Amino acid sequence: MDYNDLIFEISQPGRIASSLPESDVASIDLTAKFPAHLVRKAPAELPEVSEPQLMRHYTALSNKNFGVDNGFYPLGSCTMKYNPKINEDVARLAGFAKIHPFQPAETVQGAFELMYELQEDLKVISGMDAISLQPAAGAQGEWTGLIMMKAFHQKNGDGETRTKILVPDSAHGTNPSSAFIAGFDVIEIPSNKEGTVDLEELKKQVGPDTAGLMLTNPNTLGIFEKDILAMSEIVHEAGGLLYYDGANLNAIMGKVTPGAMGFDIVHLNLHKSFSTPHGGGGPGSGPVGVKAFLEPYLPIPRIERKGEQFGLAENYPLSIGRVKGYFGNFGVNVRAYTYIRTMGPVGLRQVAESAVLHANYLRKRLEPYFDVSHKQFCKHEFVLSGLRQKKLGVRTMDMAKRLLDFGYYAPTVYFPLIVEEAMMIEPTETETKETLDAFADTLIQIAKEVEETPEVVLEAPHQTFVKRMDEVQAARKLILTYKKE
Repeated sequence: MDYNDLIFEISQPGRIASSLPESDVASIDLTAKFPAHLVRKAPAELPEVSEPQLMRHYTALSNKNFGVDNGFYPLGSCTMKYNPKINEDVARLAGFAKIHPFQPAETVQGAFELMYELQEDLKVISGMDAISLQPAAGAQGEWTGLIMMKAFHQKNGDGETRTKILVPDSAHGTNPSSAFIAGFDVIEIPSNKEGTVDLEELKKQVGPDTAGLMLTNPNTLGIFEKDILAMSEIVHEAGGLLYYDGANLNAIMGKVTPGAMGFDIVHLNLHKSFSTPHGGGGPGSGPVGVKAFLEPYLPIPRIERKGEQFGLAENYPLSIGRVKGYFGNFGVNVRAYTYIRTMGPVGLRQVAESAVLHANYLRKRLEPYFDVSHKQFCKHEFVLSGLRQKKLGVRTMDMAKRLLDFGYYAPTVYFPLIVEEAMMIEPTETETKETLDAFADTLIQIAKEVEETPEVVLEAPHQTFVKRMDEVQAARKLILTYKKE
């Protein structure tokens, strides 16, 4: 039997038995084991392609994807920066990659030590007294922090009355969702003309029903909340707690800690600030840190040091319990640990300084061509507005699509919602001046096209392998099945 004949026989259930020794026939006679309607009546229509052809097909598809290794990724709101390959090498070491969470503790002491040391590092970076690595991503970290906040108030006897979470309109987008899922009522606090929390409005909303305030600092406008200590005093005097969303930690690492700002609970996005980008939805890691008075409520089991050994501790009766199977996303934690140890304290400060420098450089270059939501000094990101272009019939979404023609992934558009025709830009610290200039030149060219040849922008993208999508029709008329022509 030659190769093609063998493939033909394998593709037809019931016939392969004829080419095998008689002793094996009974064991794989599929016609005897399956109902007749499940047995193939004709040869399978298998694609006649070689292995190299198949590999080239899928490689070509993968090359159409965009990632930070391909080019500049100006995605605001979430720091998606370059992931140094040393992080990948360390995460792939057999002692980390080939262990199992069910192994006895004495056989995974290296992994436990790494997680313990990572907790200690994050305590310093966040200004918190205790850390849990369990939450799998930022949003789960938010929910975990809110559940601890709820448990704290219940222990104090006012869990039934403290039902409201205050969320600024400039907060990270998942904050109100997490608060709602945790069972709280969400109260929006408006921003003032400077783009920061309006203290007078905050004072009006706090009271005996306030469970806490969720805050991103710097906020999603890229502006530092300079009145954070006053906000902390207002909320604490009312009996509430302060929750810090770590999505924008990249702007302040090594410069100031959430703990110094008065926050009681923190979540950190290791997959963002510590360079393990989670494009495509995962995996992530969202550790939660707390001040000492909230430590009893942290998830269990906890990784603790016992003399020269490391192990798991569960004897915490006030704990909210387990929030993630095993010990969190260990591979992401290994990458983040490697990043922190590689950078060191001086390097982490330089990360923040460079991120802020790059954002302000881009902002100043683009100010003459776009409206800028707030012109004061920003942190790691800033928000442009396409109102000037909208008056000429071109919207921010059109300009974002035109960016695709130049090989750039489009930045976040229409968020934050408090800026009309928003385009959020976050360059991160890893890009060169040449890259920043090339991106700025491209946006400036698009702004000029809007004025001179708007149809070029309105019909974009022109260079991608799919035509422009009608967003309204795509949202209203979903096609979820494939129809063969």
